[in-house]
Amino acid sequence: MAKNFPISPKHPERICWGCDRYCAANALACGNGSDRTMHPAEMLGDDWYLHGDWGIEPPSASDKAVDEGRS
Repeated sequence: MAKNFPISPKHPERICWGCDRYCAANALACGNGSDRTMHPAEMLGDDWYLHGDWGIEPPSASDKAVDEGRS
């Protein structure tokens, strides 16, 4: 079973997003290449999941309020 893909992680630059292992950027275990795969938010902006067919349900307003309270 695949892990849920985070919509907006706190520090996406620290992780390789190329597979379900989510390795640290300096310890690529899957052999995905010589560099890490960037999170879509790093390339497309914070609203990346609203455009295209990602197969991800946008978070509801109540989910955003809960997430903002955790910061």
